[in-house]
Amino acid sequence: MSRPAVIMITSNGVGAGHLIRSSAIARKLQKDARPIILSMAYSVVEVATALGIECEFIPGKDKGLMPYRYWDKYLRDRIIALINETGAKVVTFDGVVPYPGFLSAKFQRPDVSFIWIRRGMWQKQPQGVALSIQSSLVDKVIEPGDLASEYDLGPTKNRKERILTAPVSLYESKRTLSRDEARKLLALAKNQPTVLVQMGVGAKDLDDRISAVLKGLSQWDGVNIVMAKEPRNERGESLIPDGLKVHVIRHFPLADVIHAFDAVVCAAGYNSVHEVIPAAIPTLLIANNRGTDNQFARARWCQDKNLTLYADSESLRDIEAKSRALTDIETRTRLSQECLKVGELAGAAEIAGIILENIDSPTLISAIRLLRRRGSMAQILLKRGFLFLLKRAAYNLLWWASLIYRKIFPHKRDKLMGGNILISRSLKNDVLDSYIKGAYRLEHILDSASKSYEERRIEIAKHAFRLSKDIQVQSI
Repeated sequence: MSRPAVIMITSNGVGAGHLIRSSAIARKLQKDARPIILSMAYSVVEVATALGIECEFIPGKDKGLMPYRYWDKYLRDRIIALINETGAKVVTFDGVVPYPGFLSAKFQRPDVSFIWIRRGMWQKQPQGVALSIQSSLVDKVIEPGDLASEYDLGPTKNRKERILTAPVSLYESKRTLSRDEARKLLALAKNQPTVLVQMGVGAKDLDDRISAVLKGLSQWDGVNIVMAKEPRNERGESLIPDGLKVHVIRHFPLADVIHAFDAVVCAAGYNSVHEVIPAAIPTLLIANNRGTDNQFARARWCQDKNLTLYADSESLRDIEAKSRALTDIETRTRLSQECLKVGELAGAAEIAGIILENIDSPTLISAIRLLRRRGSMAQILLKRGFLFLLKRAAYNLLWWASLIYRKIFPHKRDKLMGGNILISRSLKNDVLDSYIKGAYRLEHILDSASKSYEERRIEIAKHAFRLSKDIQVQSI
């Protein structure tokens, strides 16, 4: 018997947090279901392929590849086409705000369960009314727990509609390599002290923080720094102090090789915190408040519970001092011992269980079918109730509000490269990377998809891009 499909949509967000969290849940679904990640994150192919998960990339609205008023319809049509192709009975969305196209797909396919996976720890701001409307338009709202929820003062805290689970983490001791195995895989010296530094570069404030971190860590005799790319400022100048070694690696998931590192310096994002703590890796957190995530609150909680160090992102002196403190073996031992008390986190398995329950749950039959069968709106009202009509009205209101807003405040448009539609079933990141990041009309398709699905996808793309029917379609 074939495994039932589950479509897992993620927004692009500020980083890859939504994608990584969905990937952790997808890992737990693989035994009993067929998870398919549909993501706007540029790293989706790299991430999903590394975990053996099917995926499709979908260009986000901000890429400016089509008139903005068509993007939500494009997303809706992509979701419905994928449902029709795979027979999926559950669609999840991990993101801050469920897109109108996601909600529109829900109303066209009420026989499918639509679930919003909504992280907590939002920055404090009035969102009550909007959250209530958005939450009412989906079948379920799942909130992955946060170790630091005690310090959560944001608008999602204690909301009645949420299903609160344990925190989600990609880290699992049974999957993670030992220190020696991980170092061998990453080609790192067996006995050299090694620190993973996961922080962005390329902007003045980020470059200054990296310089302060590296200066503090340079006090650790013989230390080797591991980063995803060589730290250079916007002028291309190296940020590495004299005498310090930086080893550049790119590996996913790092959770599977995290024991290769004696310490970690990173932002206080959801995924980073919930990987380093159960792995008991001594860590310095430098909060980076972007988007809705309240990293400052999460980092303060971790420090107050003696689980990590925390440096003020606005103080280069504090960043350097805390980085130097991480070189002390007694400090690292104390942090590791406190983290061991937390144990592993089971949120991914818990959410996977909820999703599996919804695959077999009966759902309301299509409003269109009801209309055809009964022939009147009164019958729909009797069958579906006033709440259904209220949800429908709320959805339409959000749809038009979003269109009006983007008409007044449009995104910056990119110039398209070429006039063709590019079709790819590839899962090779080195092939797709430039096309995904560039301004190309790329239609990424499941490797196992049918010919009719490919034809439908071309039809959807032509409509969204407002292209003539005889436009050339090129396979890559």
